[in-house]
Amino acid sequence: MEEFARAVEDGLKLSKRLVLPGGLPPPRPPAGMERTMSAAPNAAAAALLLPSAPTAYAVVTDPAAVDTPDVPSYQPYVYGRLDPPALIPLQMKEVDLDVDCALDAAHVTLRARWWLHCITRSRECDVRLVVPMGEQGSILGAEVTIRNRSYNTQVIEVEDHTMENNAKTDSGGLLMPQLFLLTIPQVEGGADIFATFRWSQKLLYDNGCFTVDIPFRFPYFVNPLLKVFMKREKIQLNVNSGFSKEVLLQGTSHPLKEKGRQGDKLSFLHEAIVENWSSKDFNFSYSVYSGDLSGGVLVQPSTLRDYDDRDRFCIFLLPGSGKRKVFRKAVVFIVDTSGSMRGKPLDNVKNVVSTALSELVQGDYFNIITFNDELHSFSSCLEQVNDKAIASATDWMNSNFVAEGGTDIMHPLSEAMALLSSTHDVLPQIYLMTDGSVDDEHNICQTMKTEIINRGSRSPRISTFGLGSYCNHYFLRMLASIGKGHYDAALETGSIESRMLSWFRRASSTIVANIFIDAAAHLDEFEVDSEYIPDISAKSPICVSGKYQGKFPETVKAKGYLADMKEILIELKVQHIKEIPLDKVLAAQQIGLLTAKAWLSADKQLERKVIKLSIQNSILSEYTSMVLLQTNLEKVDATQKVKQKLKGHKGPDEPLRIPLHGLRLGFGDKAATNENLITGFEDVKQPEKLQILTKAAGCCSRLADCLCCMCCIKACNRMNDQCAILMVQVCAALSCLGCYECCTKVCCGGSES
Repeated sequence: MEEFARAVEDGLKLSKRLVLPGGLPPPRPPAGMERTMSAAPNAAAAALLLPSAPTAYAVVTDPAAVDTPDVPSYQPYVYGRLDPPALIPLQMKEVDLDVDCALDAAHVTLRARWWLHCITRSRECDVRLVVPMGEQGSILGAEVTIRNRSYNTQVIEVEDHTMENNAKTDSGGLLMPQLFLLTIPQVEGGADIFATFRWSQKLLYDNGCFTVDIPFRFPYFVNPLLKVFMKREKIQLNVNSGFSKEVLLQGTSHPLKEKGRQGDKLSFLHEAIVENWSSKDFNFSYSVYSGDLSGGVLVQPSTLRDYDDRDRFCIFLLPGSGKRKVFRKAVVFIVDTSGSMRGKPLDNVKNVVSTALSELVQGDYFNIITFNDELHSFSSCLEQVNDKAIASATDWMNSNFVAEGGTDIMHPLSEAMALLSSTHDVLPQIYLMTDGSVDDEHNICQTMKTEIINRGSRSPRISTFGLGSYCNHYFLRMLASIGKGHYDAALETGSIESRMLSWFRRASSTIVANIFIDAAAHLDEFEVDSEYIPDISAKSPICVSGKYQGKFPETVKAKGYLADMKEILIELKVQHIKEIPLDKVLAAQQIGLLTAKAWLSADKQLERKVIKLSIQNSILSEYTSMVLLQTNLEKVDATQKVKQKLKGHKGPDEPLRIPLHGLRLGFGDKAATNENLITGFEDVKQPEKLQILTKAAGCCSRLADCLCCMCCIKACNRMNDQCAILMVQVCAALSCLGCYECCTKVCCGGSES
């Protein structure tokens, strides 16, 4: 992302050429920001220039095109082209945020209008739209309209994705996790860009409180002049908890006015003309009144567009805000120390394990296993938690967390299962952290499944964490599901520590174990997306979904065991709901679980089910692809649009299909793992695909590597004779070498025909 930040910094320097209406210069940065950007270009400046709200950028390869479109000003001519192109943030005219919260998910719709204020009307440039999403954000769709063209995303089957009319390969996808981008080609200077983005994200949960957190911090340079444009900001929020209990407001970042309240349903609105766009993220917190463990069963009939004619259900369990006792535990950390983990990934994992050890309490047990081609254990048995043992473990990690060798997951898992075979009065837990993919993943799942069945209720819980994009995240998700544990991942280095700590705390805070729900006894058919119900953690709710046939009773009972081994019964009221679209709320979770099951079983019917779910809900899967359809609005009437959307229009007027890349995780990269390639994070340098010449921006700008004719003339005039002769000789030598190579390859080498 440093390259992206540098491109934005170049764009901001270029924008100083602009003279806005009224003869005013562009907005100035806040006090101290310019000094920070110049003093720390690789750290503070990068953080300041990365998009923290939906932002549009002009992709400038020719600096001569930069000018105010309405009132062109005199600009000194500049020569050359930018490599990579500069990104000038566009000014935004209006923004509309619509958030629907239900159960543990939020569906977000954002509408915005930008204008291409920095390109003269006689020229064109690409426009890049970048949308940061919240926790576990997943893009659902995008629509963009620019004058006589419209663009919209569509999810299609991979097999149907033909690329005969393929455009640029950098047209869109994920710039980094939770950062979606689209590139709209050839937009005329002064044009308005109307865009709508839809995505889903998870609600954060802590101590009985749900929180939605949406990136909404607009930088100073997207604010148009107040006297020229009125800035309209609108935020609408709807909350439907799904429980027939009172919803309590805990806090909000923006001045929302309550518009309606009906039991567990709330609606809020904020609409105003503002001087400056929001400078803070949109944050809203609420709780569902519950002093202790509670839950419910939500059922909904199938619709005509469903892939399955069976009805849908969702069993939701809340840990409540009460202080339930957490299980004592015996913990084994299994850490991948293969060669690909060297550097920041392994350092971050070591920091997390050190913090996790410090959070264990008296009465817990622990051990640490590192693995690559070989296996190393901190101790030959489980150690009791005390200051001396933790200090000794920290010293051992400092000496043994060395990245080298290959990846072997089966051996350390078997060793951990053996260590935990004789635990009593504690909950055995395994925490596996890896960045690699191995050949025997199917065998590992089947072996662990057999072990867990044989050990019964005292079997170890297995929680898994994937680092980067080379590991098989569906294998890790399936292994965690079999082990009734928790799965999470970090696809960028900056998020490893925070996500891994949150994952550990969620998995280690078990308050009810061995959950059993008696719903199947009352129904003709009862199919759960995941056959394994995880334990209830004090840090997160449980959502169990699936399909059924028959009639649910008025109440269903959930049974489990507390930390003192006493049985607990939770009565779940069955509610028939219409307001919450369960298919949309649960779709992302269902697709992830069913894809993991399809990977393990190699079941083609399950794959077809995932494909239908994916297309129906516009959520990408491993078996589908997302494309951007370009339509010329002057040539296509409303009737043709409907036909194209329903069945695809064949012929010369078929909308252009532009592929979007980097949206799928894949099923691991065994070749990269075997070669010990550095962990495949998505924050590595992204190469530009543009065909461009040399980077230059004119002698009057402050861009790096500037070059123009006058600068060359002045530089040559100041050379002494010896330097000039040396340069001529070097150039002549290089020319001779170039001619020799050309002659060897073309003239002398010739073709074999």
